[in-house]
Amino acid sequence: MSATTGHGVINAVKNWRNTEKHYMPIDVREMFSSAVFTMDAMRQRLSKPVYRSLLATIERGQTLDATIADTVALAMKEWAMEHGATHYTHWFQPLTGGTAEKHDSFITPNYGGGVIAEFSGKELIQGEPDASSFPSGGLRATFEARGYTAWDPTSPAFIITHSNGATLCIPTAFASWTGDALDNKIPLLRSIDALNKQILRALPLFGITNVTRAVATLGCEQEYFLIDEEFYYRRPDLYLSGRSLFGAKPPRGQELEDNYFGSIPERVLAYMSDVEHQLYALGVPVKTRHNEVAPSQYEIAPIFEHANIAADHQQLTMSVLRNTARKYGMVCLLHEKPFAGVNGSGKHLNWSMSTDTGMNLLEPGNTPNENMVFLFFCAAVIKAVHKHQDLLRISVASAANDHRLGANEAPPAIMSIFLGSQLTDVFTQIQKGTHRKSKSAGIMELGTTVLPNLRRDAGDRNRTSPFAFTGNKFEFRAVGSSQSVSFPAATLNTIVTEAIDELATQLEKALKGKKKLHDAIYSIIKDVMDTHGKVIFNEDGYSDDWQKEAKKRGLLNMKTTMDCIDMLGSKHNKALFSKYAVLNERELLAREEVMYDQYFKTINIEAETTERVAQTILLPASLQYVGELTANAESLDDIGMSSNAITTLLKKVIVLTDELSAALEHLRSMNEELGGEQVHEKAHHMHDNVIPAMYAVRLACDRLERIIPEKYWQLPNYREMLWIK
Repeated sequence: MSATTGHGVINAVKNWRNTEKHYMPIDVREMFSSAVFTMDAMRQRLSKPVYRSLLATIERGQTLDATIADTVALAMKEWAMEHGATHYTHWFQPLTGGTAEKHDSFITPNYGGGVIAEFSGKELIQGEPDASSFPSGGLRATFEARGYTAWDPTSPAFIITHSNGATLCIPTAFASWTGDALDNKIPLLRSIDALNKQILRALPLFGITNVTRAVATLGCEQEYFLIDEEFYYRRPDLYLSGRSLFGAKPPRGQELEDNYFGSIPERVLAYMSDVEHQLYALGVPVKTRHNEVAPSQYEIAPIFEHANIAADHQQLTMSVLRNTARKYGMVCLLHEKPFAGVNGSGKHLNWSMSTDTGMNLLEPGNTPNENMVFLFFCAAVIKAVHKHQDLLRISVASAANDHRLGANEAPPAIMSIFLGSQLTDVFTQIQKGTHRKSKSAGIMELGTTVLPNLRRDAGDRNRTSPFAFTGNKFEFRAVGSSQSVSFPAATLNTIVTEAIDELATQLEKALKGKKKLHDAIYSIIKDVMDTHGKVIFNEDGYSDDWQKEAKKRGLLNMKTTMDCIDMLGSKHNKALFSKYAVLNERELLAREEVMYDQYFKTINIEAETTERVAQTILLPASLQYVGELTANAESLDDIGMSSNAITTLLKKVIVLTDELSAALEHLRSMNEELGGEQVHEKAHHMHDNVIPAMYAVRLACDRLERIIPEKYWQLPNYREMLWIK
């Protein structure tokens, strides 16, 4: 809020000081995973037979032996209480996209009037939260409340502390009484199992027989905004919908391109360090922090982990980012587009496949044209992305992400692959049958002897691609910043599983036909390139030419969520998820229903907030200014004078005020209509009618903001929110 309004917000920002203790040196090695029930903690507290049994489940995917549950529960409870925990919770991920928890105390009264601390194997393995009030897409009716949480031993338990205590959090899956998955974890775990099965089938064809387990790996970059909490709580649109529903473009945004990787403000850096220390204790391997493109936008990124653990850690990262900001007088915004006109926020999924022997299956090596394993698995990804463009687009679809995808700041909604010049050349050579050699890396001189020569990569990067190869992994850049990574990861695992399955079948037939391995691989790659190579695009994904070219290639361009949701339950998608036992038909259709419901509710909240704020705050501000200008004009008229400036401005404000009033009336009528009884009808009504009505109200308000004095405009503006730190 401007200082002239009397709320003193700028002074509050200016005078903010961190009252925490000054920095003390810490040993990150000792801190890391200190709040996690790690394998080392288990080894120290469990007998060898119990430890080996649990290890077999965690590392090799063997069925959990329920008879060891009591022993593990006792050890976990003792460890947790030593770390100050008084309660435990089954920590799970319902279809809200966030996490959920119900806390229970370790304390049980005894007959002597005292209490004892208990935690049984049954309490560890299974919980029973109410399933009626979570999104289920029709899998659970409100009167059918029973649901179960099941311990996931592959993701370690951890301690969350607060100012007055600590809680043991046990990662769990969430299922209905009928056995259907009600969460994001179960499909992810199923997809990892399916991918493992097909990789273990394919690797022996290359003579690799020492692998017993293969997994998908993830590294999830997270972009976010930080603004002063004074501004946040004076913006009802921000705290109700997560984004600004009003706001004129400030004189300065990101035009100077000086914020990206710029010097991090001290207040923000203190916050970042605090976040990192908490995440280190939780075992999250955060590696990178920096300023992002937009003012007040930042990024945090970890290194690779097992996909299931990475998904859990990503939820923890979002939680810690949000909770810690308040300590520093700020609010963390994870919405994909909290501010119009500046860079939005994404969550890039760096995805690959690795084995328990340490092999990265997407590592090309120095001579990728000779690396048969890499060529095979990379070809599988190319085939999967082209064949299932719809699923990848659907997996990142949301009302919030619609503001970002397709803009000149984020990947287009067209799902294409960037391979880079080196790999494109390799695959093109194989397609043409020329099989010569691949481009090699070079040395780059910088023109002065005091600087070292640099190794130049064989290919450049492309920041406009939604699915880009970046050295030894693919970066899925279309995922939204507020989104759970589990469904996009499960989708990616599943479509690649199918591609590996189909290519392995081709390879088996070729080898049985006495073809040499490299000839068989080259033949498979030629077939993949002939059929699916059109998905490879290495140029500017933001250009209009690409939109036209993609259409010629037959690639899908589903620009909004409403363009793609109903494809989730298509016949071929049902068959895919069912074949690899990732989602049955009920579970898949339920997720389609949940996506429609979330879209409808998101836009409905935004629309009603837009109406309320415009009607009660912004329209009155405009009318006040009209009154002031009218009074000034009348005062001049009383003394026989006039002012063209006042008259012109008064007319302009009156015209815009009338436009706002008319737009508000139309929005009000659209909000009163729902578009039908079914949730998909309501969602389409929001897309087709309510969103345009909201935009008309915003357009009038943003024009008025530029001319109405700040003493009347009772909302912090973009200039203040983005630049005052």
